[in-house]
Amino acid sequence: MSSSIAGPATPVGRISGPCAWRGDELERSTGWIRRLSPEAIAEAEAAVGVARQRGLDWPRLTREDFPLRALAAELAAAAAELEHGRGIVLLRGLPVTRYSEADLKALFWGLGAHLGAARYQNAHGELIGEVRDEVRRYGEVFQPAVPREPGQGPTSRYKARSNRPLRFHTDRTDVVALLCVRNARAGGLSRIASSVAVANTILDRRPDLHSLLCQPYHRSRQGEEAGGEHAVYALPVFAARDGRFTSQYSRTFVEAAQLLPGVPPLTPAQDEALDLLAEVAQELAFEHAFEPGDIRLLNSDVTYHARTAYEDHPDRDRDRLLLRLWLSPPGTRRLPDGFDVLWGSTEPGVPRGGIRSAA
Repeated sequence: MSSSIAGPATPVGRISGPCAWRGDELERSTGWIRRLSPEAIAEAEAAVGVARQRGLDWPRLTREDFPLRALAAELAAAAAELEHGRGIVLLRGLPVTRYSEADLKALFWGLGAHLGAARYQNAHGELIGEVRDEVRRYGEVFQPAVPREPGQGPTSRYKARSNRPLRFHTDRTDVVALLCVRNARAGGLSRIASSVAVANTILDRRPDLHSLLCQPYHRSRQGEEAGGEHAVYALPVFAARDGRFTSQYSRTFVEAAQLLPGVPPLTPAQDEALDLLAEVAQELAFEHAFEPGDIRLLNSDVTYHARTAYEDHPDRDRDRLLLRLWLSPPGTRRLPDGFDVLWGSTEPGVPRGGIRSAA
C-alpha cells in the first residue's frame, strides 16, 4: 500500500462572512434562490438547437459552442456567490419535461460550461452522473463490505447510487451541480450545512477537537483511482490559506482507510471529533426538497451535503433522477499546501479536482 500525507497542520481560526450561515438563516432567506426567466430558458434552448444543427453532442460542446448573453451574466453572478458569498445557489424553473434526454444533458452541460471545466466523476470517465437507485434498477451489483481490488477500500458509490441515506460529505471537486429531473415518491430530502459554521461552532465548544480536525486524517481513495496514485492520502478536515477556508471530508473514506494495512488506527479523540462534526452539521443544517427543474450549485470548500433515504415510485420510468456535474470554475481560491495530493493542484483558477480517468 502506498500513501501520501499533507504537510504540517496549520491552526484554523474563526472564519466570518456570508459563508458562515446557519440552517435557520438559510431557511428564512430567498437570496440564494434565483428563478430562471422565460427569456433565459429560451436562450439556453436556442443554444441547444444550434448545437443540434451543427451535429455536436454534449461532451463536445464548449462554452463558445453554447452562446449565452443575459443568462451568461446570471451564471457569472452565481459563480461569484459560490466563491465569495454563501457557497450555495439554486437556479429554479427549468422545464425539464419539455426536453429529450439528449437535449436535457446538452442544456445542463452547456450551462455548466459557463461555470467551469467539467471534471471526471470516476475512473471510467463519467462526466454527467445519473444519481438514481441503481441497486433497484440493475440489482445488487456492488459489495460495500469487500474491497473491490486487493489493497483498495470498499466503494462509496454503492450508497450514493442507492436509496439509502448519505452522511454529510464533500465531493472531490470545487463545485457540485445537481439538476433534479424527477423526485422520489417519498423522502430523498437534501441536507446542506456550512462547513465554515460547523468549524466555528466546534472551535467554540471544543477547541481541543477543533485542533485535531486541523490535523491530517487518513482516507482511502475507495478504488476510484485509475492506477499509479496513492491508495491512501491524509489531509486535515479543516484548513485555510490566505484567510480562505476549505474542508475536504467524508467519514466513509476515513473508515475505509482503517481497513487497509499500514494505516494508523484512529485515536478515541479523533473519533470523538468526527462524531462532534456530524452532530454539529446536523444541528446547523438546512433541509430541503428538490423540485423538478432545480439546479443546485454547491461550493465544496465551504459546504457539506447529505441526503435522507427515499422510496421510489413503483414505475421504473418515474424513479428519482438527478443529473450531476463536477465543475472547476476559473475563480477558485488557492488551496493549502499538500492538497494537491487530492486536487492535482493548489493553484487558484486552474482546472483541478475530480478523479483521473483511465482513458
